Amino acid sequence: MPWNAATYDASRRCLVPCFDAFYGAVAELVAHTAPAQPRILDLGAGTGIVSAQVTARVRPGGLTLQDGSGAMLAQARKRVADFTPAPRFVVCDFRDAPPPGEFDVVMSALAIHHLEDGDKRALFARVHAALAPGGLFVNAEQVLAPDAWQQSLYTFLHYDTARRLGGSEAEIAASRARKKYDRCATVADQLAWLRECGFVNVGEFFHSFRFSVYAGWKAPGPPPITG
Repeated sequence: MPWNAATYDASRRCLVPCFDAFYGAVAELVAHTAPAQPRILDLGAGTGIVSAQVTARVRPGGLTLQDGSGAMLAQARKRVADFTPAPRFVVCDFRDAPPPGEFDVVMSALAIHHLEDGDKRALFARVHAALAPGGLFVNAEQVLAPDAWQQSLYTFLHYDTARRLGGSEAEIAASRARKKYDRCATVADQLAWLRECGFVNVGEFFHSFRFSVYAGWKAPGPPPITG
């Protein structure tokens, strides 16, 4: 069920109740574990929300935004119009090979959960191959709870909070309809799939009910933590 690119951003703050911490976790990981002026690939970039969050913290040496929707990337182009160097925009499906080149960071937000599990695993392998040594893969994602009771809790709290943040019943109904197209996986499974691909220092770095930020690095891994 496709989004309307023109209205996508309007409901983000209520439908992603942990918006600032969720996207902010991606930006912090990039800022503290990627090299200076990293070459960044944003997979399923949509309207460029996570690219904008990250580039507010770091100056990229190159930024590529990939999405299956040209309409979504048209909105992203407006958001990053003043970025230097000029971003590259690529319209293609996740199942396609990534854009050519080697990247220091591959990131994604609220996109990979649309893939079947086998396609997720294949994507993780392609991401690993596209990263430079020490490169970071970070995914801000909707995830499946480890059991049915917790999944019910995730759903209830998601929409209860969305209402309190100003989400309309129409927005919530549309969100529920889109969930039928989701193919979420547990955090544990996705971390295991990253390890299978060769990622190291794999872990979850933010979690708020159905929203998670997890990451892994290509060997030799992230730089030492100092300070």
